[in-house]
Amino acid sequence: MDEERALYVVRAGEAGAIERVLRDYSDKHRATFKFESTDEDKRKKLCEGIFKVLLKDIPTTCQVSCLEVLRILSRDKKVLVPVTTKENMQILLRLAKLNESDDSLEKVSEFPVIVESLKCLCNIVFNSQMAQQLSLELNLAAKLCNLLRKCKDRKFISDIKCFDLRLLFVLSLLHTDIRSQLRYELQGLPLLTQILESAFSIKWTDEYESAIDHNGPPLSPQETDCAIEALKALFNVTVDSWKVHKESESHQFRVMAAVLRHCLLIVGPTEDKTEELHSNAVNLLSNVPVSCLDVLICPLTHEETAQEATTLDELPSDKTAEKETVLKSNTMVYNGMNMEAIHVLLNFMEKRIDKGSSYREGLTPVLSLLTECSRAHRNIRKFLKDQVLPPLRDVTNRPEVGSTVRNKLVRLMTHVDLGVKQIAAEFLFVLCKERVDSLLKYTGYGNAAGLLAARGLLAGGRGDNWYSEDEDTDTEEYKNAKPKEELLKPMGLKPDGTITPLEEALNQYSVIEETSSDTD
Repeated sequence: MDEERALYVVRAGEAGAIERVLRDYSDKHRATFKFESTDEDKRKKLCEGIFKVLLKDIPTTCQVSCLEVLRILSRDKKVLVPVTTKENMQILLRLAKLNESDDSLEKVSEFPVIVESLKCLCNIVFNSQMAQQLSLELNLAAKLCNLLRKCKDRKFISDIKCFDLRLLFVLSLLHTDIRSQLRYELQGLPLLTQILESAFSIKWTDEYESAIDHNGPPLSPQETDCAIEALKALFNVTVDSWKVHKESESHQFRVMAAVLRHCLLIVGPTEDKTEELHSNAVNLLSNVPVSCLDVLICPLTHEETAQEATTLDELPSDKTAEKETVLKSNTMVYNGMNMEAIHVLLNFMEKRIDKGSSYREGLTPVLSLLTECSRAHRNIRKFLKDQVLPPLRDVTNRPEVGSTVRNKLVRLMTHVDLGVKQIAAEFLFVLCKERVDSLLKYTGYGNAAGLLAARGLLAGGRGDNWYSEDEDTDTEEYKNAKPKEELLKPMGLKPDGTITPLEEALNQYSVIEETSSDTD
């Protein structure tokens, strides 16, 4: 009945009546995502009627009402089949200012029309294969990048940027050809990175360092949404970027990594939005060539160094223990380097572990990232080793028992999900410089057996990668307990069915074989 009434007015009414009836339809079906199949034909005709109205010279408010209803109807894939034509797509491109070559974002009154047109395009392109093909034919990705350049550094148009970026994400998700076009022809990497810089209001203090105001206000909801969409689009653009050969590309990735470092050190309007923002930053960092991740850490500034020295100088000279406590309490500084971003990643990882679900999607990206950072960058590995595997003092409880980060990661080493337990074990193995004896000290033989068996290291030794030698970190508690530990030995079955050390079992079978040979 709603579609029939709306269709009648759209076909025969004037702009004011069309606007009213479509506004009523939009208000009633704003949250509708499933439609009755019996009214499918009426919805198709209503879509066709709305496109015809949009060709006319109608007020902006009427255009918005038409587009809102079209956005709702475009949630139904079946409705889109007859209305997804090149002509209709071009109508939406025109209304979204995607066909304009000049600076056409001056009329604020047109902004709602642009936003609603982009929303319609997002739904239509996502739900229609024909629209996806037409997007390639109409060079939609290039038009979206052009609109983004008009939006750059402009205020009060966050919604336009947000849905432009969302449509870029959808296109690059569905078409690998568009990913390549965005990366190389359209210079999508620097463009989208600049969008992030604008969203975060970054002020550079060095080539790859930005000023962080820890007491500043949180990111606004609009800029947070824009940043999230830009991060998702950048992920698609850089998904195949494991190797970098050109110096210019290396520079671009380092700039992007520096922007992502800034992203990790700011917060959104809510805790959930902050987590979503940081989650997308982690995913994107996973695409950055590991050689470019050195910008995640940076030397302390003169102000930070002076502040740390002032804190120590305020203590009397005889307070040696207190001075050591001050140094150790600054957990975000290591070897003169600012480790704030790595500390945020570590906390993010622990929160994902504590959630206790969706480990493969939510936990493995950050664990993989920290593993690769640790393997390639010595300062990061040593900082994480101090945080995750501090000198062992509790030698009475099993490694998987407790609430420390080490305990939580050791428990993951026997997780039912193969991918989760492999990356958890790999992370700890890298922190131990791939030394079997060090890994066993912190995890126990049983927990590490899976990784060691896969690496052919059950008998001991170390992995293939080279790491610098560090000083001995064994505590007195561990040194005292080490001689009392009972090492696990490979076991086997004797001929009588009882268990014995594997070497002894093999010797007994050898004796039996020799006896049998003599008998023959």
